[in-house]
Amino acid sequence: MPNDFGDLERPALVEAALRRSLVRPGSPWTSVDIRGRTGSTNLDLVEAAQAGSGVSGAVLVAEEQVAGRGRLARAWQSPPRAGLTFSVLVAPAVPVAQWGWLPLLAGLAAVDGIRAATDLETTLKWPNDVLAADGRKVAGILAERVDAGGIPCAVVGIGINVSTRADELPVETATSLVLAGALQADRQTVLTAVLRSLAQRLVAWDDGGAFAEEYRVACSTLGQEVRVEMPARDPIFGSAADVDEQGRLVVLAPDGRRTAVAAGDVIHLR
Repeated sequence: MPNDFGDLERPALVEAALRRSLVRPGSPWTSVDIRGRTGSTNLDLVEAAQAGSGVSGAVLVAEEQVAGRGRLARAWQSPPRAGLTFSVLVAPAVPVAQWGWLPLLAGLAAVDGIRAATDLETTLKWPNDVLAADGRKVAGILAERVDAGGIPCAVVGIGINVSTRADELPVETATSLVLAGALQADRQTVLTAVLRSLAQRLVAWDDGGAFAEEYRVACSTLGQEVRVEMPARDPIFGSAADVDEQGRLVVLAPDGRRTAVAAGDVIHLR
């Protein structure tokens, strides 16, 4: 039976403890700030970068986010302190042409961090939706390019449902770590684990590390029959055959044609 901690008090995150754990030599994180309530942590960091006050390595966390955005302009909703909503501002050293990998790396970091903090096994639906074992979405990621005084940067936002109850979820296809069976689901622990994993991957990426094979292992989309909804064009149907070196999903059509998809909404066909 899944645990249900939803009726227990939902403690606040401790900013000082997060800073001690995350802002350390060798880590890309330079600051950690928590806001009680904001519209969107992504938008806050984008505006700070554009105004020249954003610093690479900044981590911004909101206890309550009232205008959160996911991929494809979807809303991300979560009751106060039931989940984690946070964003980071980064300036990767790798060529901008390779930044398509950034949201996929964040997805891998979320999978690893959730496993380390809760022992819960999750997978990735391409490109970076984090799914529980039953296929329901437990976390989502949105990466956005931003120009910070002539320096190309990116803001990566991550939303994780932690103790969210079934009646608090916005859609039936969503779940939370607790509902998915996590034996423990402390938000401070999950946040620290995900940000540490993301930091390790960003440092390795800057040093020339490649993650394609690791991503393929974590991606439950591969091998599935899928429909890919594409902006302003007909959907693509076929088998999810591969993720290429640019992070694109390769779909094999019944007639043998292969299409590499850089952006789209993937539906796993059952």
